[in-house]
Amino acid sequence: MVAQKGRDLLLKIDGSGLGDFVTVAGLRSKRIAFNSQTVDITDADSAGRWRELLAGSGIQRASVSGSGIFKDQQSDARLRSCFFGGEIVRWQLAVPDFGTIEGPFQITALEYTGNHDGEVTFEVALESAGAIGFTVTP
Repeated sequence: MVAQKGRDLLLKIDGSGLGDFVTVAGLRSKRIAFNSQTVDITDADSAGRWRELLAGSGIQRASVSGSGIFKDQQSDARLRSCFFGGEIVRWQLAVPDFGTIEGPFQITALEYTGNHDGEVTFEVALESAGAIGFTVTP
């Protein structure tokens, strides 16, 4: 993968619940992180007292975050309604020349900030709420 423009990393929310994804407008930064918990199976017989892990076990999760400015009433309203309703909806994260990550997420944080001499900004954090799929960009 060669260098890519950060603005081409897109975060999209299912706008209608029917698979019609809408780009969350105004995002200046986006981030996704994948994590996997380990299951430690070390015991007194472990070779050299080295930790041993159980393959294929533990819990996997994905976290997504972004921050930006308000640009689009449709995506702004959808974010607010999902957060206040505690909804779990499908999201997509398009990574240029890599692929698309898609799955159910819940908004776990929605923050608004504004200075007296600047624009209002927002920050959003999502946590995966089920299996995450990955489609390679052809």
